[in-house]
Amino acid sequence: MLRRYSGMWFRKLRNVDGENFVGFSRLIRRYASVSSTSVIDMAVRDGELRVFIVSGEVSGDTIGSRLMASLKNLCPVPVRFAGVGGRCLFCVYNVFRLMMSKQGLKSLFPMEDIAVMGLLELLPHLNRIRVKLLETLEAALLFQPHVVVTVDSKGFSFRLLKQLRARYNQQRVDAPVHFHYVAPSFWAWKGGEARLRGLAGFVDHVLCILPNEEEVCRSNGLAATFVGHPILEDVLELKSKDTSPHEWKIEGNCEDFRRRYAIPAGAKVISLLPGSRLQEVTRMLSIFANAMGLLKVSFPELVTVIHVAPNQHVKNYVAGIANKWPVPSILIPGGSLHQKYDAFSASSVALCASGTVALEMQLARLPCVVAYRAHFLTEGLIHDDGLREKQIVAAGKVIRLLCTPARNSDELVEQHQGGRFPHNTPSVIAATAILHHAKP
Repeated sequence: MLRRYSGMWFRKLRNVDGENFVGFSRLIRRYASVSSTSVIDMAVRDGELRVFIVSGEVSGDTIGSRLMASLKNLCPVPVRFAGVGGRCLFCVYNVFRLMMSKQGLKSLFPMEDIAVMGLLELLPHLNRIRVKLLETLEAALLFQPHVVVTVDSKGFSFRLLKQLRARYNQQRVDAPVHFHYVAPSFWAWKGGEARLRGLAGFVDHVLCILPNEEEVCRSNGLAATFVGHPILEDVLELKSKDTSPHEWKIEGNCEDFRRRYAIPAGAKVISLLPGSRLQEVTRMLSIFANAMGLLKVSFPELVTVIHVAPNQHVKNYVAGIANKWPVPSILIPGGSLHQKYDAFSASSVALCASGTVALEMQLARLPCVVAYRAHFLTEGLIHDDGLREKQIVAAGKVIRLLCTPARNSDELVEQHQGGRFPHNTPSVIAATAILHHAKP
C-alpha cells in the first residue's frame, strides 16, 4: 500500500506543469523516512491531509499562501486547511483579497487582531489576544489536524503551540506535528540560544529562511531545515527574465509607472515603506514626514510613493494623513507585486522600516535607508552616487546567500537547464519537509 502511494506521489511530481523534476528525488530522500508514520503516510491513511495554519502578519500571509499551494501540489490526497490568516478586506476603493484566503483558508478572525508588536503596545490588547488565543486553540483541537504550521508572529505562535502540546499531553492522545516557519532570531541575542533549546518541547521542526539558522537550531537540539528565503519566489510570480539563481533580480516598468501617475520628467521619486503593523506605521510615518520636509529643500520636485500594507487599520490611517503630507504623494496598495516593483524601478532610493522589505530592496536593486525608531533622517544617500552603487553591487551577494542550501546545488543546476526557474523553491522545500517529517 505504501509503495503504491509513494509511486503515485512521485508520478504527480513528474507531471507538475508537464515537467520532469530531474534531480528532485535526491531532495525528497533528504526528508524521507523509513518510518511508517510520516505526515504523508497519515494523510494517505485518512484520505486527506488536515493542516491547521496560523499567520498574524502580512508577510506571513504571503509565506503561508505559497506553502499552502505547494502542499496542495505535492500531496497525493486532498488537503484541507483551517486556522488564521489573510481574508477579504473591504475599503472605500476596492475589495482586498489576501493570499491565504485565495488558497481556501476561511480565517477564524482577521489576522490584524493579533498583529501587535512591542511590549507596551501589547498591554492594551492583552485581554483580546487571550480570547483569540483560546478561540484558536479550541478550533485547532476540533479540527484534529495532522500538522500545525505557525508562520512567524512568534509571540502568538509559541503560546499556541505550547498550549496545544500541553492539551494533547493532558488528554493522552497523539499530537499533530508542529512546524514553525521563520526561525526566531534568538540566536542573535545574548543568551538567546538557550531559548532555542526550550522550543523543542513544543516545536517539532523549524523551517528557516536564513542560511545560518539551520545549524544553530540543530546544535541546540531543534530539528530544522533551511528552505531559502521566501522573497525569492517573487521572481517566479512576476515571471522575471530567465537567469541563474545567483543573478535573480526584479526589474519593474519605470516608464509606465511615471506615465500612469503623471510624474514630471525631472521629479525625484522616493519609495516609503513604513511597515505592515499599525503601531510601527504610526511611529515611522511621522519620522518619514519630517525627513521629506527636509529633503524638499534640496529637491523641489520631490514625489513620494507610500506603499500601504494590506491591513485595514493601516489603510485607514494612511488615507487619513495623506492629504497632510509635506510633498506630493502616491499611495500604492499592498498585495500587487507588479505595482510594487514598478514603483521601485521608478524610485532613486527607498526609506523603509526594518524587516523583510529590506530584502525586497535587494531583489529590486534599489538602494535604501533602513530606519527603526530613528530621531531624524537626512539625504546623505540620495546625493552619494558611489554609495548607492555599492549597495546595488552588494545586493547581488545578499540574494546569493538567500538561495537554497549549497548541498542542493546539484539539484538546482540540473533543474535549471535552459535558464528556467528551479522548481525546488522555498515553499516547495518547506512542503516537502512537512510531508516527509516522521513522528517520533
